[in-house]
Amino acid sequence: MIPESFVQDLLARVDVVDVVGRYVQLRKGGANLLGLCPFHNEKSPSFTVSPTKQFYHCFGCGAHGTAITFLIEHTGASFPEAVRALAGNVGMTVPEEPRSPRQQAASRRRKEEVSRHQQVLETAQAQYLRLLKGSEAAIAYLKRRGLTGAIAARFGLGWSGTDRRGLAAVFPHYEDPTLVESGLVIEAEDGRRYDRFRERVMFPIRNARGKLIGFGGRIIGKGEPKYLNSPETPLFSKGQELYGLWEARAGIRAQGCVLVVEGYMDVVGLAQLGVENAVATLGTATTADHIQKLLRTSDRIIFSFDGDAAGRRAAWRALQACLPMLRDDVSVRFLFLPPEHDPDSYVREFGAEAFRACMDDAVPLSRFLMEELAARHPMDEAEGRAACVHEARPLLAMLPEGTTLRLQIEREFARQVLLTPEELAAMLAAQPPGRQPLAVAAGRQANAAAPGAVGPADGAGRRAGHDGPPADHADMPDFPPDEPSPFFDGMPDDGGGAGFRPAGAPEGRARRSRQPRAVASMAKRLLRLLLAHPRLVDSLGDQQLEVLEQGPHLVLVRELIALAHTSGARHVGALLQAADPESDLAGVLASLSAELLDQDDLPDPQTEWNDALRRIELDALKAEQSALVQGGLAGEAARSRYQELTRRITLLSTVSLR
Repeated sequence: MIPESFVQDLLARVDVVDVVGRYVQLRKGGANLLGLCPFHNEKSPSFTVSPTKQFYHCFGCGAHGTAITFLIEHTGASFPEAVRALAGNVGMTVPEEPRSPRQQAASRRRKEEVSRHQQVLETAQAQYLRLLKGSEAAIAYLKRRGLTGAIAARFGLGWSGTDRRGLAAVFPHYEDPTLVESGLVIEAEDGRRYDRFRERVMFPIRNARGKLIGFGGRIIGKGEPKYLNSPETPLFSKGQELYGLWEARAGIRAQGCVLVVEGYMDVVGLAQLGVENAVATLGTATTADHIQKLLRTSDRIIFSFDGDAAGRRAAWRALQACLPMLRDDVSVRFLFLPPEHDPDSYVREFGAEAFRACMDDAVPLSRFLMEELAARHPMDEAEGRAACVHEARPLLAMLPEGTTLRLQIEREFARQVLLTPEELAAMLAAQPPGRQPLAVAAGRQANAAAPGAVGPADGAGRRAGHDGPPADHADMPDFPPDEPSPFFDGMPDDGGGAGFRPAGAPEGRARRSRQPRAVASMAKRLLRLLLAHPRLVDSLGDQQLEVLEQGPHLVLVRELIALAHTSGARHVGALLQAADPESDLAGVLASLSAELLDQDDLPDPQTEWNDALRRIELDALKAEQSALVQGGLAGEAARSRYQELTRRITLLSTVSLR
């Protein structure tokens, strides 16, 4: 385990501009540097790198982080690999924190397990490649599908053979449990073993780092199922992976969009014919994890499904998975081909340009949503329109709060059901408390799985009948516009970026499962000050810490102070790296840090800080004084306390006026 102190020392010596500049062409843009975002396709630069604050942020897709995060996200390195690479560049040696024997043993077991599974998959892949060269039937099938040897080699296509225990040729110890665990071999109830894949063209499935994690097999003769995937293994989960994403990454960047199709052969066949930006789900409905990965590759997604009933059902499920993650800068469309065609056959008959023209004419998500809802109900009668609103309510609640797209869809839907926008908004807000629609729950789950998206979770909750967070939970999730509170009543917000979307982050280091907390105005002010000037924590005395303890809305401020103290972080990037990725603080820091990119440092941050704390103390004293008045100032102790508070308020007010 790498000590946090070393990570902070490393970030103090590494320049994020140098690290990012190796991969992204940057140009000067004021105090920062600008470039085209490497994490999504864009034509105008929205990717900003701050040399003073030592972090990057994309205002298009929301990607953000430090030099370490950038290497993890851009190169696919693990956290330890990224740290070691950066340390090597600046002549530092990475120490390892001592771990307990149990921790060391668990780590070794995990690494050994991954290594064993990786090895057996690679050994099987080599065998499948050898068998393809000697199989006339498999080669003839691929030729009939119009595939060349070059495209087969690019995707690593192989042949499983027909032998029931064919892999025994390369695995002499066929009884090895790893063969079953990795999904290559099936063990029957009577203990007999046999190969999972037989008489199938084999499609290796790779993760985002290009590592082999499983297989898909397409039978070429009679038999079911036509497509067969590896089972769930320690390396492979079909609900999280997309076939062809590794191979299509260059094509997606070149085309400016990602095309989602239904099968392996569609992906390979389209690539053969020049459409090289296609990926496929692995025999499962589109999930939130799929959408998250797709949005990290492009802000334009086109789903291509068959035009039959099954295809439209699959499209509808994909639409619901997309709803919580939509943004105003994201385009999601649906392409329905004639029932007699799949993408591969359509391109073969009409050509790649005709298919691209179909992609350009794909139905936008909003229209598909409206048309599908209208098709399910008799819209020429009041009962049908009422039922349509009933079905649409949880779907509309899944849309991210505060987006122009949500507003546009709601207004368009209101016209469709013969309501005014105000009437529809009132009906959407009338969801009984405690009866959260299943679709909203799905949206919450999707948002947790895809932190890089704008989440509807709590906005939907308020539309479902909650007027706002309870009085004793003012720090609960979401980042809504500030509302007056008993403690900070009348305190104006001092600028904001409320609602900014935190980015997705690398596995194991920067994923968040919760939405950012709502933060009161004064808390935001303090958080911004600390982020911009972390050294303020060095001057905090006991009296100021006591003031901060008085504010129920200042939990995150106290957490940030503790983080700066314990980690030693002294710039924004270092604080972002030090924050627990699963914490509410990490989400709030990600949101606020983007606001600091174009802000100049204050000439006297200490004075700003002291003034903010005086305001906090004043509000606390006035609140206590009001409570005493409401209690009738009963008793000498209450009257004495009231006078004491008055003197302190007068003193603080005098200081504030100087």
